[in-house]
Amino acid sequence: MGNYTTVTMFLLWGFSSFPELQHLLFIVILLSHVTILLANASIMVAIKLNHNLHTPMYFFLFALSFSETCTTMVILPRLLVDLLSENKDISLHECATQMFFFFGLAANNCFILSAMSYDRYTAIHNPLHYPILMTQKICFQLIMASGVVGFAVSLCIVITIFNLSFCNSNIIQHFFCDIAPVVALACNCTFLQKMILFALTVFVLVGSFILIMVSYVFIVSIVVKMPSAKGRYKTFSTCSSHFTVVFIHYGFACFVYLRPKNGDTFRDDTLMAVTYTVLTPLLNPIIYSLRNKDMQTALRKILGHVIKGFPQMLNKRARNT
Repeated sequence: MGNYTTVTMFLLWGFSSFPELQHLLFIVILLSHVTILLANASIMVAIKLNHNLHTPMYFFLFALSFSETCTTMVILPRLLVDLLSENKDISLHECATQMFFFFGLAANNCFILSAMSYDRYTAIHNPLHYPILMTQKICFQLIMASGVVGFAVSLCIVITIFNLSFCNSNIIQHFFCDIAPVVALACNCTFLQKMILFALTVFVLVGSFILIMVSYVFIVSIVVKMPSAKGRYKTFSTCSSHFTVVFIHYGFACFVYLRPKNGDTFRDDTLMAVTYTVLTPLLNPIIYSLRNKDMQTALRKILGHVIKGFPQMLNKRARNT
């Protein structure tokens, strides 16, 4: 990693420019983080316990919820600590580790969304053979492939960045080790290395988005040929949650990672990063819950069991004491 590296510690500047807002941000982000964990955990438990949800679509949703929960765990606990701490130092190896897991999981999310779109296309295009085409084994292979490719790309990004020499400064203009703010500190980053990083980012974002759009083009071509308006509406409704999540996820990610960079954009990127590290994982379970009757039914059952079981647990504890 670097006979070249002269900086061994970074400073995550984050929201240090807004000292008067740090306690408010701490409360907002803490509440959001707890909500993300509870919401995604509820979806995973609902899918695990409800046999009606043991289908490929919900298998992918389970994987997406788990991956997004892990993604937020890589960033938000550290951010919460930094908001209350004067010491915002992060070592070179900690920074590399955070970047590796964040971008590995983020890329994994993108490819899982692609797999979900393929699953919807298969279900609509060939419903009779759908159970054969999308077996549990194939779903597991798609999930594993998403993770392997995602973390392989992330490893390439981390190796490229942390073989650079950091001598311009040690202040990262962000609240986590993001690509552009870290690269901006390097004093020997060549045009080729910047193009490699950009190509890897494009491969993940644009590549997975193209796969999603291809699936939706075929879905639309099938649906418009359906004679029944009710059938068209029902088919589109099965895709609406996924398409909404895709729109939010790729909208924010492409804005941050595919536009030209300079020092002035880092402040905007920091604010936008709050959106895709906090708001997107928060909205995804809400979208899937509000737009999916099966999920609503499963969540209501779990909530009912919790409400019934809680008084019994208290009574049992009271008897034991």
